[in-house]
Amino acid sequence: MSFYWRRVVLLLVTLVFCVGCDQKTKSIAREDLRGAEGKSFLHDTLRLDYAENSGAFLGLGDSLPAPWRTAIFSFSCSIGIAALLLYALFGVHLRGIQMLALSLVIAGGVGNLIDRWTLGYSRDFLNLGIGPIRTGIFNVADVAIMSGCFLILWTNRWKPSALKDAGSSSN
Repeated sequence: MSFYWRRVVLLLVTLVFCVGCDQKTKSIAREDLRGAEGKSFLHDTLRLDYAENSGAFLGLGDSLPAPWRTAIFSFSCSIGIAALLLYALFGVHLRGIQMLALSLVIAGGVGNLIDRWTLGYSRDFLNLGIGPIRTGIFNVADVAIMSGCFLILWTNRWKPSALKDAGSSSN
């Protein structure tokens, strides 16, 4: 199988798995948690609380007028995800782990865009923390996006030899 087709298969498998899990868990959360008291697990390390987020991360932009939210969180994000998809499919120097990272970001973006385009908001239901230190409420798509971003940063981290070479060339 050619390198290009391996990219396509990795992207499709990641999309189907992540978007499928994301949409199914959001559906279950909506059915079981909407209007109900939150559920706590592992000594309150994991909480399940349903929230409808019309903004971005941690509700950023939630107070914007609806047309602005649609323009920013639906149209702009759709364009960004399309650009990432094109880069993932046609970027020349992508290694396997970088392709996986982009696939995760794309899949998470698609999962949240499905909510934005069909409902006008994203469905969130997961919250992690220890004592008073807690995350915002998020979903499986957000986990895919953050995992992809972490992999991108990890694969592009500074290597000690690159830092040493950069320091010696500036002298």
